[in-house]
Amino acid sequence: MVEERSGATGSGTRARTRRAIIDAAIGLLAGDPTASLGDVAAAAGVGRTTVHRYFPERSDLLTAIGTDILEKVGAATDRARLDDGPAAKALERLCQEYFELGDGLTLMFETPQLATWSGWDEETAADQHFLHTVRRGHTDGSIDSELDEEWVRNLVWSLLYSAWAHTRTAGASKHSAMTLCLHTLRKAIAP
Repeated sequence: MVEERSGATGSGTRARTRRAIIDAAIGLLAGDPTASLGDVAAAAGVGRTTVHRYFPERSDLLTAIGTDILEKVGAATDRARLDDGPAAKALERLCQEYFELGDGLTLMFETPQLATWSGWDEETAADQHFLHTVRRGHTDGSIDSELDEEWVRNLVWSLLYSAWAHTRTAGASKHSAMTLCLHTLRKAIAP
């Protein structure tokens, strides 16, 4: 059981406990959005009072999840190396990186409190980099110039959601779902 301790390791333990709660909540709520904070506590290996100490209300936990997802999207965008090679290939790498964030991003799409969270309202560095990559693709000829940046962004998110759903509802392997996602993306954005 992960518990908070006092002393010299207190802040490190607090960070690990907080991380365990958020990770458990993402995994659990992605499969069952109605799971209780008690269920989250059990999945995280902590007591319910510990969850309430970190996140007094469910909305506090959802806000922390939203912030965590934004940070993970930023890190995934960096790993995708969007400035390397043709822009269309960069978007393929981005899809592969984002696909690995499936539970968190599925939760974002399917949980009304997260889907309407105010944290999505601000354009992030990852958003800007994505849009720049699409514009670069228009210039380098790897992305159809009749598809504006917002359309391509919505297309990518739709394809990713379809890939995640394909693994959950059709029982497809992650590899198969990602292969279909990338195949469809290539055809959709080709000049």
